[in-house]
Amino acid sequence: MAKRGNGLGSTPVEISRKGRANTWGVRTPLHFDRSQGKHVRPWIGRDFPTKTAAERALRKWITDHEAGKVVVASDMALGDWLDKWLKNHRKEGTTMAGYETKIRLHIKPHIGTVKLKEITEDTLDDLYRLLETAPCPTNKGKPLGAKSVRHVHNILSRALGAAVPKLIPSNPAATAHPPTQRQIKAQEQKYPTLNDSETTRFLRAVWEPCGIKVCDGGLTHHCLRDAPLWTFIAVTGCRRSEALGLRWEDVHWATGAVDLSWVVVEEGNVFRHRPLTKDGDDAATIYVDQSVINVLKWQRERQRAEIARLGAAWTDHGLVFARDGHRVHKTSRIGGPQDPEKVSARWRRLRTRLRLPEGFRIHDLRHSYVTNGLEAGENPVEVSANVRHHSPGYTMARYGHSRKDGAIRLAASSANRVRVSGLV
Repeated sequence: MAKRGNGLGSTPVEISRKGRANTWGVRTPLHFDRSQGKHVRPWIGRDFPTKTAAERALRKWITDHEAGKVVVASDMALGDWLDKWLKNHRKEGTTMAGYETKIRLHIKPHIGTVKLKEITEDTLDDLYRLLETAPCPTNKGKPLGAKSVRHVHNILSRALGAAVPKLIPSNPAATAHPPTQRQIKAQEQKYPTLNDSETTRFLRAVWEPCGIKVCDGGLTHHCLRDAPLWTFIAVTGCRRSEALGLRWEDVHWATGAVDLSWVVVEEGNVFRHRPLTKDGDDAATIYVDQSVINVLKWQRERQRAEIARLGAAWTDHGLVFARDGHRVHKTSRIGGPQDPEKVSARWRRLRTRLRLPEGFRIHDLRHSYVTNGLEAGENPVEVSANVRHHSPGYTMARYGHSRKDGAIRLAASSANRVRVSGLV
């Protein structure tokens, strides 16, 4: 009688692995699969760390099979499962758009046709290494960074986890090797910031009328149309999406409280105004100085003048930084939310005109706000709360490295308290 192949007799077998410890695999006993119309003996798993773990998985499979809890093996491709998982996934539109892009560009072209049940940790590791080394057309011909590859892994981990135990016995992403947090941090780009004096000069520049012949520095001339927006972002540290989503009803004039409860976000090729749900905070409240309230009052007067000028063309959405009537191509959008990308395009032109640091983004006004607050010795808890970080620890870990002056003062104070200077 011919010897059966390794693993075909429901006996765990050791599987050699390159560059890491060997694992154990085990197949099911021979049984009839109605979906395929034949007797089969598929793998229960091939990545068990020990023989005992493989035997335990086999006993569980036998118990579940006898109880009718084992789902028949599926020949569904990974790409088809990702489509199904994404369709039924309950996340905000921006998150879904990000998932869809990663799946379409970085997962499906490489392993989308592989059967779901044949995906192993080696399959995923090979994908990660490929994404880290192969030129990517959507990334200016450069390989993906460690953070993007880690995001791909997180998507696969969630999607494959949702297939357990319906279609696969275990999640191969659980033992895969995506880029580590240390590798991600090593690749983090250092973005420029403006100190307090540079921010002061910046704000004075954006409030300077253009001075051309037709400009009277009044409310309806377009040269100051974005000055309140840039000011609000710079002095509150809010995100672009939060500023564009701000409604007049969320500004409390008497107390200086501002509720950042709505955002304008991009979802694929469209943008929309929706409630804020980032970090689970759907009612973020910040407090602003009277000088900022005065800026918002100026913006309200400018908007009223714009409404009077445009008349019926204005459709009021109650937005503080609404789309005005300057060079508008679709009159139906006047008074509605602004296109975030067009706002960023105007920012890039302003950046060039004011000679700000190369690559300085709108979001770097937020970085500047946090950095300057910590440098000035402000309470990290308050700084963190005002920019809606999930914890002060994150704020300090992300921005504390820039506090050189504070660190020097601390070192001097510590040395003086214990009188080190008198030792030598």
